[in-house]
Amino acid sequence: MLKQCTLNKAISVTGIGLHSGKKVSVNFKPAPKNTGLVYRRTDLEPNVEFKCTADAVRDTQLCTALVNDAGVRISTIEHLQAALFALGIDNLFIEVNAPEVPIMDGSAYPFVYLLSQVGVKQLSAPKQFIKVTKPVRVEDGEKWAMVEPSSKGLQMDLTIDFKHPAMDPDKQHISIDFSGQLFRSDIASARTFCFLQDVEYMHAHNLALGGSLDNAVVLDDYRVLNNDGLRYEDEFVKHKLLDCIGDLYMSNKVLLGKFSAYKTGHHLNNQMIRELLAHPECYEIKTFNDEELSNVFGTPIDFIHSVAVNA
Repeated sequence: MLKQCTLNKAISVTGIGLHSGKKVSVNFKPAPKNTGLVYRRTDLEPNVEFKCTADAVRDTQLCTALVNDAGVRISTIEHLQAALFALGIDNLFIEVNAPEVPIMDGSAYPFVYLLSQVGVKQLSAPKQFIKVTKPVRVEDGEKWAMVEPSSKGLQMDLTIDFKHPAMDPDKQHISIDFSGQLFRSDIASARTFCFLQDVEYMHAHNLALGGSLDNAVVLDDYRVLNNDGLRYEDEFVKHKLLDCIGDLYMSNKVLLGKFSAYKTGHHLNNQMIRELLAHPECYEIKTFNDEELSNVFGTPIDFIHSVAVNA
């Protein structure tokens, strides 16, 4: 039986908060089976906990944020969530001494690299999957997202549509069969991006004070301003795909199905997973033994094992 996973041991990291511009520290601590992903605001007394669930996402403006009934929040968790998904981590305590997770370099790779240093370990409970059995679709004007059954684990097909001189129209679509190894090598380093005019507006309103060319791809009206350019020719759509992976993992379970979207964002991604979970007739919760799962989702299992062995 494929088991749930957590970290082998605790590890910490410090970075800059995207909106505050202040130093933020995060402690990652192993959690017991069936705990799920739990965020803790340790800067508050008493500490405030947020269980990672799709319906706990109550703000999707410029990021994905968990917000409780008292209005307390933990923001910018989507890149970390994508890293946890790719590493197969089901249970973890994430202690943050600020209202937001540090932005790092604007991608998921720093989290993948950090957590890989200590590796993952299996727990005694079976890992749970959401297997899509019937199509579900959500729309917002011309934007849409949907999931449908698939026999190939998690498939993802995403199209963005930006009209900008630096954004090649032929590099705004991506289609993959997800694996942890593919994520690490080809997607995790894709950085968030924004436009200079938006940065100036946000700074004027005391937002994105920690944003810089060190943690985002910034474009003016004509070009990419970062001296090192793009990490991938299709970095823009790859980062949107990274966001989708993190947003879909707000369910705390691995999705098995085909996810397709056009011009989606954090809000629509969250609406998609909420809509799926609101219709039990459209999915089933599954567990698999290693042999069964390797037939539909083999590479991530190899990747998870290699991380644990090499730690």
